[in-house]
Amino acid sequence: MIKSFPGFFKVSSLFDLFEECAMLVLTLCVMVVAALGLVHVVYAVYEMIRTATLEPSNPAVLQSLFGLCFTVLIALEFKHSILVAPDTPSHSLVRMRSVLLIGMMATVRKFIVLDLSSVDVMQVLALSASVLALGICYWLVRNRKPSSEISMSATSYDATPHEIV
Repeated sequence: MIKSFPGFFKVSSLFDLFEECAMLVLTLCVMVVAALGLVHVVYAVYEMIRTATLEPSNPAVLQSLFGLCFTVLIALEFKHSILVAPDTPSHSLVRMRSVLLIGMMATVRKFIVLDLSSVDVMQVLALSASVLALGICYWLVRNRKPSSEISMSATSYDATPHEIV
């Protein structure tokens, strides 16, 4: 119905152009953040090796190092979620799955860098509940087919009723 309005395709193509420009700008910004984060990780490891403070048995050192690594991974995953092709039939589901995974990664990163000596039970409970909720949401949408595939399979089955015999 909306396609019958005059000028819809002009506005639609203008919005598509805006969306592509926004994705390009966001991609460049996330690329800069990821590159700076990677440089920071490499420099931190170099300094730990140079000053001989890289102790694998020290949980605080590993927590900070893994926290830095997870930050870079989250930025890279965010970049992948931006670059989902908008013309694919299931792009909204792919983006939803990606956002849910980014949320789980960010929450797991918080668990890793969490100092257990200064945390209360309610914080751990809240983080656990958020991971559980994100996991349930991801489980609900992980195998769901796009509506276009469902309608196509239903119409192709309905189009040939004589094959049912």
